Amino acid sequence: EYRVELDSISFNGVISACENGAAWAEALHLFCDMSKRQVQKSTITYNAAISSCEKGGQWAMSLHILRDMAAHRVEASTITYNSAMSACEQSGQWEL
Repeated sequence: EYRVELDSISFNGVISACENGAAWAEALHLFCDMSKRQVQKSTITYNAAISSCEKGGQWAMSLHILRDMAAHRVEASTITYNSAMSACEQSGQWEL
C-alpha cells in the first residue's frame, strides 16, 4: 500500500497538472483544500492557481488569488504578475 503525504509539493504538482489539463475548477478546489488541511501555500502554489485561472478564462478569480497572496504575505514573482495580467488581457479586462 502506497501513501502520499499531502504537503505543498504534492499539492503543487497536482494543481499544475490540472492547470495543464485545463481543469481550472479542480485546481481551485485543491487550492482551497490546502487551507482546510493547513498546508502552507508557496509562490509556486499561487502561480499554478493563477495560471489555471488564466487558462480557464477566470480573470476575476485570478485577481482574487493575487490579493489573497498579498494578504498572506507570500512573495509574488514575475510569473505571478504575468499570469494575472494575461488572464485579464485574454478576457478583455485589461482596464480595471
